[in-house]
Amino acid sequence: MNATGNEDSQNIDERITNEMFVVRSLDEIRFWSRIMKEHSLFLRLGFRAEDTQLIEEANQFYYLFEQIEQKSFSFTNQADPGQIRLFNSEVQQAATSIFLFKRKVLQLILTCRLPGANNFPLLVDHISREANYFRKRLIELNEGKLKPLADAIIKENVFFLRIMADHAKFIGHLLDPSERKLIDIARNFSNDFDELVFQARDLESMKPQSQTGPLLDQFLDQNRVSVASLRDFKKTARDLIEECKIKSIIHPLLADHVFREAERFLAIIDMFEAHLTGKKHSG
Repeated sequence: MNATGNEDSQNIDERITNEMFVVRSLDEIRFWSRIMKEHSLFLRLGFRAEDTQLIEEANQFYYLFEQIEQKSFSFTNQADPGQIRLFNSEVQQAATSIFLFKRKVLQLILTCRLPGANNFPLLVDHISREANYFRKRLIELNEGKLKPLADAIIKENVFFLRIMADHAKFIGHLLDPSERKLIDIARNFSNDFDELVFQARDLESMKPQSQTGPLLDQFLDQNRVSVASLRDFKKTARDLIEECKIKSIIHPLLADHVFREAERFLAIIDMFEAHLTGKKHSG
């Protein structure tokens, strides 16, 4: 009787683990494949007319990740884990390829072989970090690393806080110089998130002694406040850009792109907070 009960319990645990694996895998792929697709577009828009080979490569990546995004929606949360594991491997290879493409572009920019192009070196580095994050996430999922651990909390926040700091810098540089007030706001966000990145790295260097519940809880709460404020600023900027109410060279899709990434970070913070304390936040 007990043996049967234990066996049933193990089967239930396995099903739950499999379902978590499928849900998390599809969520990551649906979010990040769209991000990768849009990165391809932004890179293409920043190339010069004569950069035909780079433009063609960017277009190929756009269509590749568009196909991946579409394929991800052909699966349900009840999909066979084996199929999803194969899909993860396929997407991970694509993420690795676009990562290498982005680093190649960065090399060309930093060695002055694309004079007059409009892709900031930091922007290309930024989007390559996101591609590397995506490919590593898929590897971790296939290896079964699903549970958020204390060190993962710090690591994720270090990554996303820097992403948010970069976004503030990009917004400030892509606004028209006459938009002085908005540029000042973006600069303040940049400074705020630079400080948060340093704080997160300090906490990281103090591991494992820094991995206490109270410290991590306060860490997440503090970051949430700043990310929510930046998210709201991005939403306002996006809406104003779409309504042609401010002067900038920010593509409307880029404005929405950075807004969605802030929303993603808030969701991750809430997931970790729930894991730590059981609290629920509306974001």
